[in-house]
This record gives sequence, C-alpha cells and structure tokens, in this order.
Amino acid sequence: MTDITHIVDLMRDPAELTQFRVPRGLLLDGNPMQTLTRHYISPCGQFSSGIWESTPGHWTIEYDESEYCEMLSGVAIVRDLQGSEKVLRAGDRFVIPSGFRGTWEVAEACRKIYASYALQVEPSDA
Repeated sequence: MTDITHIVDLMRDPAELTQFRVPRGLLLDGNPMQTLTRHYISPCGQFSSGIWESTPGHWTIEYDESEYCEMLSGVAIVRDLQGSEKVLRAGDRFVIPSGFRGTWEVAEACRKIYASYALQVEPSDA
C-alpha cells in the first residue's frame, strides 16, 4: 500500500537533474543547453514526470511517447513536417502525441512541466 509520503510535488521535492546539449545530428540552429529534472519514473519505466528547461535553439523531434506539457515560462514554436506551427507560451497546456515528427524551436528560454507515457520502454544494456 502506498501512503501520502509517495505523492510527488514537482515544484518542491528533490529530483534527479540532468543537463545535456541537443545531439549534432538533430540540431538545426544554436547550441541549446537543456535541463531535465525527473521527479518521477514509474516502476515499469513507461511513465515519467518532471520539469524540462532549455535555452534558445532549434532542433528536429520525433516522439515515441505521448507527452502532456504545461509551459511555465518562455516561448517555443513546434512545427510539423508540413510546416504548420504552434507558438507555445507560459500558461499553454498541450499534448504531443506519440509519432509526432517535426521541429522544436525555443525562441525565449523555456521551462515546462511534462508528464510522458511511452508505449514501450527501451531495454537496458544490463
């Protein structure tokens, strides 16, 4: 049985923090620094939630998970392969479905809450 101590507060609880750059093969412009603060990963590894941040840049994306996002700050532009775009700002809430392909551009440093569900989890090398 799980009790109240297992509830995760994304804005207060400590979390695993990882910083990384967009791989060169995906990068279209800039050299954004991204920070991923994972607050929760389910025991099966398919569901995770936390906070993502990025400095300005532009890169290609291909989602193999469905992701709910809530923009906390900044401005981003998501474009599909046909060139249609959606401008995302603080307060916007949206879902990017599994299978989406296109580009993600951070016009102003961004911070978002995410909750991601992967249909399959990549096997570990262990």
